[in-house]
Amino acid sequence: MKYVSEFREHNEVKKWIGVLHEICRGSWRVMEVCGGQTHSILKNGIDALLPDGLELIHGPGCPVCVTPLEKIEKALMIAQASDTIFCSFGDMLRVPGKNEDLLTIKARGHDIRVVYSPMECLKIAQDHPEKRVVFFAVGFETTAPANAMTVFEAKRLGIKNFSVLVSHVLVPPAIESVMNSKTSKVNGFLAAGHVCTIMGLFEYEALVKKYQVPIVATGFEPLDILQGLVRVVSQLEKKEARVENQYSRSVLARGNDAARKRVESVFEVAPQSWRGLGEIAKSGLRLRSEFREFDAEVQFDVDAAFVKEPAECITGQVLTGIKKPPQCQAFGKACTPEHPLGATMVSSEGACAAYFKYRRTGK
Repeated sequence: MKYVSEFREHNEVKKWIGVLHEICRGSWRVMEVCGGQTHSILKNGIDALLPDGLELIHGPGCPVCVTPLEKIEKALMIAQASDTIFCSFGDMLRVPGKNEDLLTIKARGHDIRVVYSPMECLKIAQDHPEKRVVFFAVGFETTAPANAMTVFEAKRLGIKNFSVLVSHVLVPPAIESVMNSKTSKVNGFLAAGHVCTIMGLFEYEALVKKYQVPIVATGFEPLDILQGLVRVVSQLEKKEARVENQYSRSVLARGNDAARKRVESVFEVAPQSWRGLGEIAKSGLRLRSEFREFDAEVQFDVDAAFVKEPAECITGQVLTGIKKPPQCQAFGKACTPEHPLGATMVSSEGACAAYFKYRRTGK
């Protein structure tokens, strides 16, 4: 199979659904870690086609959604600073802070720009030497290499008016946090294929051994997800637990060596606060000391106080798989994409946004 359409082929989908129904005898709960997979599941109605004993649980794999409110508040402060051009991917602009979002500030006249690559920011900084240019560096292992390369190039080129506001998070510690939770109901995981393309599979081995849960690296198309589920359920039915790779067309066990080395040369592992999960040890990235001059939090000396989520928002429970979006009393009422209470309603990978768009109730 070489083309995306082949991974949506109707007869193949029916065949793999049949395999799932044939092998699933127990009662299993599988978490798809990535929000992109959640959207694919709901868009294609996969959750409605599963055997009765199999439930999909949505995980914390949406980087926009898990960015803590304090970091959003810092972004808002920096974006309003004088002589500043604040750059971000588009899905961060609608994420609500305590009282407003980046889009609201942009409407008031502040220079906030949507970019498609962090490297664009270096050109902006070179073209506007009188301005301070900041990039909102958000994401999992997938976006870390490009952000690391941008900082590396800024240092190499001597660009002094560029910095990054870093909110990078790592997947394996998040999985461990889910498994350590007393409320966890997860029996196995579909790991995000694009993350594994960078980091490989070896970091999952310790988690599988410790918690005895299958982890299968999986793509994002219907056949990817169904084949990943077949692998997970097959292990569970046989009382096995190992790491498998469904997404072999992209993922190598060792990952991308060049990308990982560049990330490790610019960033170091650090504690990180996650929206809905709290602080998790060794779950984030921060700039190494030799690149600290490019840290926007240092350059702008911003300090945001702890901000509570709106009382009616259950983002934390959605991100940890305890509840599904329709179980929130505010879903589709007080909380909509036009007036979101939390990031999960506006992110392109947010579970609430997926349910709102596709109107599925799930299982």
